[in-house]
Amino acid sequence: MFEVQFFHRGYQIRQRVNIYDVDAGEPVEIEYNPRAFTYGRLVKPPRAPANLGYAGFRIHYPLQTPAYKDELLVFLGASYFRVLGRNQHYGLSARGLAIDTGLPSGEEFPTFTDFWLVRPQPNDRALTIYALLDSRSVAGAYRFDLRPGEITQVEVHSELYPRRPIAKLGVAPLTSMFFFGENDGGRHFDDYRPQVHDSDGLMSETGQGQWLWRPLANPRDLRVNRFIDENPHGFGLIQRERGFVHYEDAESQYETRPSYWVQPLGNWGKGGVELVEIPSDEEIHDNMVAYWVPAQSPAAGKPLTFAYLLSAFAENPRWPPGGRVIATRSSNPAMGDNKGHFASGARRILIDFAGGELDGLAGAQPVKAELSAENGQIEALTVQRVATSGAWRVAFVVTPKPRHPSVDLHCYLTLYGEVLTETWVDQWTP
Repeated sequence: MFEVQFFHRGYQIRQRVNIYDVDAGEPVEIEYNPRAFTYGRLVKPPRAPANLGYAGFRIHYPLQTPAYKDELLVFLGASYFRVLGRNQHYGLSARGLAIDTGLPSGEEFPTFTDFWLVRPQPNDRALTIYALLDSRSVAGAYRFDLRPGEITQVEVHSELYPRRPIAKLGVAPLTSMFFFGENDGGRHFDDYRPQVHDSDGLMSETGQGQWLWRPLANPRDLRVNRFIDENPHGFGLIQRERGFVHYEDAESQYETRPSYWVQPLGNWGKGGVELVEIPSDEEIHDNMVAYWVPAQSPAAGKPLTFAYLLSAFAENPRWPPGGRVIATRSSNPAMGDNKGHFASGARRILIDFAGGELDGLAGAQPVKAELSAENGQIEALTVQRVATSGAWRVAFVVTPKPRHPSVDLHCYLTLYGEVLTETWVDQWTP
């Protein structure tokens, strides 16, 4: 039921990867064959050497209907790969490994150089791929077990062998695009679309079982935030806005972009989920990166192992299981009758929560916002149920304290002391 197609080496992807077919335990290299490609009438088949090789490959599988095999998984370029579940279109990417992302020294991009495709039986619904990763700082052996479906899952097992000390190791990295959204309080781009992004938030479940939601932003300057944790239960870059009305882009169909969720298999110890937000003035750039950083930097010659389950999904009530943030908005509070009421640099922020027990609560229930602002002052805090949408809205104005460039914010909802929602976390920089 699985089908493999190969990518030609060329202008954009010049690097060669070696691909082997493993049948009954015996690997045989898949040699380059120009007859496997359709070049069209305007392009002559290249006079290429027999050992030209390929740039990468993609796996096809009948996700939607048995009459057609859809593109399911792609490995192409460095250690990048993409995977789809049912009724999804490509958006964000996963990577095998990230090294020194966001550091002044510059990022190192490891590469998958060799792949071994284990030939499945005709009716198998799982596919196993082995891969060799290589770079200046590390070598790695990977196994990918692919299971397609409404939620397509890739179980990843990796063994890493550092060649030298690594300043920052990024495990299970995810890369996405956020150009603009409803939370930027007035777009800086002349565009008919309300929002443009492949993912709109970083979600995580800590080792203590706390769910966090961090809305993404296209910042003016590079931002790097690390959420310290121990033995995390999971993290991912998520696309929550699923209605066409949020994007109005019939070509890109951002509402169909998948979310990726990383669930560690085994204990990962101390460290943190790191989010890197890179300024971008075009939507063609993947400017959002998230990964796990071990607390202890890898030493040369000391092997490391990491295993996790990567899920590609559209919507799922398990992530998170309770109330969740469905919108973050902000604006200048000094508007209309509020002119002169707030200090310079203040910002009005609105957070909408829905789902879980919240949906069954009447507006008269004393739902409370547990809100904190590190390096900031909170004013005009209100909590109300919006009758037209059913969401619970938290609204407030935040002002940075003097000589502090940014404010770290946390908010979640409770009823009689019981936590009802995930925790919204954000960083406001005037």
